[in-house]
Amino acid sequence: MSVDARFRSAFAQCPLVAILRGVRPDEVEGVGEALAEAGFTLIEVPLNSPDPFDSIGRLARQLEGTAMVGAGTVTDPAEVAKVRDVGGELIVSPNTDVSVIAGTVNAGLISMPGYFTPSEAFAAARAGAHALKLFPAEAASPKVLKAQRAVLPPTLPVLVVGGVTPEGMDPWRAAGAAGFGIGSALYAPGVTPAEIRERATRFVAAASAEGAS
Repeated sequence: MSVDARFRSAFAQCPLVAILRGVRPDEVEGVGEALAEAGFTLIEVPLNSPDPFDSIGRLARQLEGTAMVGAGTVTDPAEVAKVRDVGGELIVSPNTDVSVIAGTVNAGLISMPGYFTPSEAFAAARAGAHALKLFPAEAASPKVLKAQRAVLPPTLPVLVVGGVTPEGMDPWRAAGAAGFGIGSALYAPGVTPAEIRERATRFVAAASAEGAS
């Protein structure tokens, strides 16, 4: 199965991306196990975390066949190859940088850049992005997303990232959000795997309920 097909399958199974900002290599496997047990199939380790490539490699090996793993906060095309070399498959950015997007696509990985304006969204789509993340969502609204979705390619998923809670998903989904990125509400340094599993289970249940409505 191609990486594109595996991404579509993983996203259909659970349209949530776990953002593990600050995770350490010595804890990442316990965190990954908790997320996988709760049903997460997409996980990113931001590159401003401690030893991120070590963590990405550990997770990719641990969760092979269960979840797709990659990097967040990717702002330099040179970082794409490093992620690929340790087994990562997802490249998530906070911004729209067409050189990062094109480099990701050329490397055979999944590109999920951040955007905030229609101009950024269309630039990312033209560069080959597989999905977009509306970021920071705290500075937007479901009304803004609805207006953007009216003109964006209908098959291009948009994930909402920033300030998402299980209870707050419904207005975004009604506006056209296909999924969500979950950060500090799911993981923060010092949170135990048991608590992460509990939080993750709530998010997965909320996403499943939305999808069934």
